[in-house]
Amino acid sequence: MKAAWTWLQGHGDAMGLTHLSRDEDILASLDAALRAQVRRDGVDPQRESAVVRRIAERVVHDHDQRSLTGAVLPTGDPEHLVETLVANVAGFGPLQPFLDDPEIEEVWVNDPARVFIARNGRHELTPVVLTRAQVAELVERMLKSSGRRVDLSQPFVDALLPGGHRLHVVLEGISRGYSAVNIRKFVIKAGQLDDLVNLGSMSVGAAQFLRASVVAGLNILVSGGTQAGKTTMLNALAAAIPGGQRVISAEEVFELDFRHPDWVAMQTRQRGLEGTGEVRLRDLVKESLRMRPSRIIVGEVRAEECLDLLLALNAGLPGMASLHANSARETLVKMCTLPLLAGENISARFVVPTVAASVDLVIHLGIDHHGVRRVNEIVSVPGRAEGDIIEIEQIFVRRGDELVRGPGLPPRRERYEHAGIDIARLLTGGR
Repeated sequence: MKAAWTWLQGHGDAMGLTHLSRDEDILASLDAALRAQVRRDGVDPQRESAVVRRIAERVVHDHDQRSLTGAVLPTGDPEHLVETLVANVAGFGPLQPFLDDPEIEEVWVNDPARVFIARNGRHELTPVVLTRAQVAELVERMLKSSGRRVDLSQPFVDALLPGGHRLHVVLEGISRGYSAVNIRKFVIKAGQLDDLVNLGSMSVGAAQFLRASVVAGLNILVSGGTQAGKTTMLNALAAAIPGGQRVISAEEVFELDFRHPDWVAMQTRQRGLEGTGEVRLRDLVKESLRMRPSRIIVGEVRAEECLDLLLALNAGLPGMASLHANSARETLVKMCTLPLLAGENISARFVVPTVAASVDLVIHLGIDHHGVRRVNEIVSVPGRAEGDIIEIEQIFVRRGDELVRGPGLPPRRERYEHAGIDIARLLTGGR
């Protein structure tokens, strides 16, 4: 007995490696058989994943039948093997389980041996180890469905995956050592303002005020850091737009997703191989004004398109937009800075009073130390500026874990009255 235990201690690792090698050989053989059958049948793996699954089940079943005769080795877990084959051929291989997990918010690959995920606002290093070839194949497969490309002339790319997730790739050579891949999942946890209340992001009073402000047609900016929930907030605000209005949205990559009967969504386009055909966000903002909009939504303002957005808001077209900033006040500072990128003839003397007159509300979001996304402040912009400083008033402010009523008053109260809303009563606890 002791001799047998000594032998197992010395050879257990080798037995495990042999077993692992056998499973890998079976997987490789069945993967090749599945791909060959998919090609013969003319199946598009990403569009017809259900067909790929049926073929995979048949391939695994045939293998198990042959294993009864001893012609091939048996499979250990046929169901798991089918899932792995479908993920490799119709999905995104070892990353597919992370994309299917509703609790995982983001997946990124720093190098083939360092694959991370974000869950509940926390980063985790996964045990997944890829090869350089696998990473390249995954990126190519992801981009195939988006119509976008990445190469030496275009080493960065933003694209939308079939599941609604956002892909960002930085090609090797720009990133050191290996290509960097980020997949930001759009996990829909809140489709309306009431959902954000249930999630603890803001108070009932704040949700009622924001819903009334959207109905009244105020211009609203949503700000915060990365993954603070800006897109989710924009979706919830957009869901409160009256159904009789026409909504036009412009984004770099489709991320907004809300229910509205009259909504046209547009996204940018990168240059083609000939160096032509690029459609910038600024072009979309300009084009949206020709489409008889009642509202305009810009997914994220980053550069000179801010000028075109300001001009639209200043002309009386209600709108919403999001941008990165560290506070509500810094949001307004950034709105005053970005239009200067549009040309040398744009000056702060024009931009600052235009921002003060065009922006009505700023909603600033943040993430607490537990990873919970919250509304930190809602401020109004009365329209006054002293030099380069735009005056703001705090309508709601976070104190500890509570979002409480501040001393400020909302602007453009005549718009609330025109919409039949008693905003003073609403802010004092009425409806």
